[in-house]
Amino acid sequence: MPIGRRVSRRAALATTVLLLCALTLVLGYLNKARCAGPPFGADGRSAVFDIAKDTEVCYSDIQFLWLGRDIDNHVFPYIHGAITPDGALIGGVVEYPVLSGVLMWLGAIPAQTDADFLRWSALLLAPFALLTAWMLARMAGAAALLWAIGTPLLLYAFHNWELPVVCTAVAAVYVVTVPRWSLRTRGVVAAVLLGLGFCLKLYPGIFVLPLMAYVLTGGTGGKRDLRGALLTGAAAAGTVLLVNLPFALAGFEGWRASFAFQQLRRADITTNSLWYWGLRPLYPASSAGEERFQDAVSLASPALILAAFALALWLGWRRARTTGVYPWVGVSGAMLCGFLLFHKVHSPQYTLWLVPFLVLLVVPWPLVGAYLVADVAIGVGVFRYFAALGTGDGVEPLENVVQFGVWGRAVLLAVFFVLFLRAAVRDDLATSAPPATAFPSRTPRPAPAGPR
Repeated sequence: MPIGRRVSRRAALATTVLLLCALTLVLGYLNKARCAGPPFGADGRSAVFDIAKDTEVCYSDIQFLWLGRDIDNHVFPYIHGAITPDGALIGGVVEYPVLSGVLMWLGAIPAQTDADFLRWSALLLAPFALLTAWMLARMAGAAALLWAIGTPLLLYAFHNWELPVVCTAVAAVYVVTVPRWSLRTRGVVAAVLLGLGFCLKLYPGIFVLPLMAYVLTGGTGGKRDLRGALLTGAAAAGTVLLVNLPFALAGFEGWRASFAFQQLRRADITTNSLWYWGLRPLYPASSAGEERFQDAVSLASPALILAAFALALWLGWRRARTTGVYPWVGVSGAMLCGFLLFHKVHSPQYTLWLVPFLVLLVVPWPLVGAYLVADVAIGVGVFRYFAALGTGDGVEPLENVVQFGVWGRAVLLAVFFVLFLRAAVRDDLATSAPPATAFPSRTPRPAPAGPR
């Protein structure tokens, strides 16, 4: 196909993806807005929120956190706050890293009610989803429709503040993919983006190690670059330090409280994790049994997450010895699968973190569809389940739906962990095969004579 026509087709596809993504965002907002509106209480809370948030499946953390974090009082986050001995956040502290806290504060500036806060936050977050859609379309072609019109964006676009952090992670891949700069420069810029992502929701920070390995091994055809790899790691660390240092200096206790809150969070019925549904029944239904369960999770969860990270990095290295290219995108996706599988909290909106990897990497579409079905079982079923627990009606069928979602996601995350490490990238991401000197492999064994 002539280059001009190919460019035209890509531009048309990117435009289509953008328009469809915008439509999905509008529908996603309208779904959440069903829980927001008059009459309002004196604190600006919509009366309908407490009545309908579970039964109508229109709950959002954005609307919920209008109260309880001094967001309604327009307090700048972290600076004057702390965490109480029983784990409550006070003085404007929110439970997310500092850049998410700043976005929450910005969304609240013009707001006087939770409905205002939801609307202004949606306007603030939507451009990140659109930019993500454009980058995915440029890199992966029509597969980007999974992001633009998929159920995860519809359900979770304005559930929490995930869209900016997903955008930084996708932008890091995009920067590395576009060969306008040297690999070292691309690695450093991508590391800065991942560092910003860490300051939004932490998880992109885990992608820095596979990115360093990619730079170290010369990418898709260069020479080993130890200095470039070290600069890449330093750029990520420096970004995190520069962003967090002002908050830590201005209010250390408030800054520390956001991390302490997550460390103290317990694996309970609200966390949708395999720990609660799989391990908790093995302990006595008593306060002592509960404490033993929480202690076990506090040890096992981080240990298994770190083991999954190490395994993904090692398997990526082994593949690089064969192919000549370190599969940093696949390794990053596998590390994310390990985190989602073993972390004690698996909020429904975390699916937005995974979707870009399902777009960028070639994995069987039936498995992707199965994951989305399991995700909807959680994204819809868990709120109906909470409503049923309140009324006592229809609890068992809805609990079965939730468990189907929890275990379905868990099994498929384990499958994706393996597949991501072996998957090719979409055509628009792929580059020409590297020369044999890019990353020397072991001397191959001679092939046996005769037919195979």
